[in-house]
Amino acid sequence: MDAGADMNRLALFDCDGTLVDSAANICLAVERAFDANRLVAPDRAAIRGIVGLSLVEAMAVLYPEGEDAHHRTLAQDYKAMFVAMRGTPDFAHEPLYDGIAETIERLDEEGWVLGVATGKSDRGLGIILDHHGLTRRFVTLQTADRHPSKPHPAMALAAIAEAGASPDTTVVIGDTGFDMAMAVAAGASAVGVGWGYHDAARLIASGARCVVERGGDLHAAVVACAAPRPISRP
Repeated sequence: MDAGADMNRLALFDCDGTLVDSAANICLAVERAFDANRLVAPDRAAIRGIVGLSLVEAMAVLYPEGEDAHHRTLAQDYKAMFVAMRGTPDFAHEPLYDGIAETIERLDEEGWVLGVATGKSDRGLGIILDHHGLTRRFVTLQTADRHPSKPHPAMALAAIAEAGASPDTTVVIGDTGFDMAMAVAAGASAVGVGWGYHDAARLIASGARCVVERGGDLHAAVVACAAPRPISRP
């Protein structure tokens, strides 16, 4: 018998670039944090490339010549800038991508346990879920406040345990190679979405079983990835 047959099915979503379009706010907050530290901000393509990492790790990528103390200062300044931007004209609305609300509703109705694993803080994630009326849909929320950065599998493993699932009954949905690699490291399946921060080739190379380009196709892809995997034979 399949060891995961009696386990819950878990759909574990990334947030930025997967659930919501947050690019403008992230880029502006990074630029302001660098400016506050009298540093030349990286270009926006570089900033988009680090979305999905936890903040200190992201700053280390964007400012590799800096020391750990510099990266931590930049991370704290980024948080401060992001909070200061809320409620101002500079703060862009972070909309759900097309098809996300419908996918979440269908999976929930079908008995899936839903979760989020994100490099955001508890507070940042909570604001987004509350804004879109999604808080009650998610059973497990894993953030950078309690875990090492992706692609470390800690977030996925904690979500799997909390959801009463198993790696074989878990599908990670994300837009970056960090999400895909986290899923692989946790023994879960990975579905990449093509509307976020990394392209399809990078998602596949990092472990995605498939990449969807339209929100309307996401539900079917998640369900297909939860199907029993073929047994390898010598």
